[in-house]
Amino acid sequence: MKRPLTIAVDAPAGAGKSSAARGLARALRYRHIDTGAMYRAAAWGAWKSGLPLDDAAALRRGVRAQRYEFKETKDGARVFLNGEDVTAHLRSPEAGQAASRLSVHPGVRRMLVDRQRRLARGGGVVMEGRDIGTVVLPRADVKFFLDATPEERGRRRWKELRAKGRRASLTKIIDDILARDHRDRTRAASPLRAADDAVVVDTTGFLLPEVQKILRDWVKRKTRR
Repeated sequence: MKRPLTIAVDAPAGAGKSSAARGLARALRYRHIDTGAMYRAAAWGAWKSGLPLDDAAALRRGVRAQRYEFKETKDGARVFLNGEDVTAHLRSPEAGQAASRLSVHPGVRRMLVDRQRRLARGGGVVMEGRDIGTVVLPRADVKFFLDATPEERGRRRWKELRAKGRRASLTKIIDDILARDHRDRTRAASPLRAADDAVVVDTTGFLLPEVQKILRDWVKRKTRR
C-alpha cells in the first residue's frame, strides 16, 4: 500500500483554494487543513482578548495560549478556538484583513508554522495557505499554486457576499484584494510566491469542478509513478 501523500495548496485571496483544497481532500479521503482559518482564528482571538495587532510580543503570548481544532461535520468544516466554534467569525473581510496584519510578525508566524507542521505529520493531508509549499511543507509530495486576476477574485468574493445577503462594493473588494496581495507578497516573513516545483494553475474563467479535476488528475499522475 502506498503511503499517504502530503499536498500543499497555495494561492492569494479569492483564487479558489479553499473550495478546491476541500474538494480534493474529500475525493482522496484526506484531512483538510485550512491554515488561513488558523491565522483568522488567531487574529480573532487576539482581538477578542483586546490585544493590539501591531504588538508582536503581546500577540506571541496570546497565540501561545490558543488551541485550534479542525472538524468535518454534517454542516461542513468547522474551526474551534480554545473549544469554541468560531467558524462564523472567520469569513468576513475584516477577519481576513486582521489575519494579514497578524501574519506579518515573524515570531507569530513561526509559532503557527510549527503547529501546522505537527498537524501534517503522517501525511494524508491537503493543507492550504499562502506559504505551505515554500515554508511550512517544503518537502510536500505535491504542490499547487492557484491564481486568478484580481478582478476575477473580486467578483467571486462579491458574489459570495451577495449570496449571504450582505451588501458590498465590488470596487472596494478589488482594492482590498490588491492591498492584501501587496502585503502578502512583500512581507519579510514567508512572502506569498509559488514554490519552484509547484504546479501553477490559473483559475480565471474556470468553474470549481474544472479546477478540482485538474488537481485530482495531477495527484493521480503522481501516485502512478
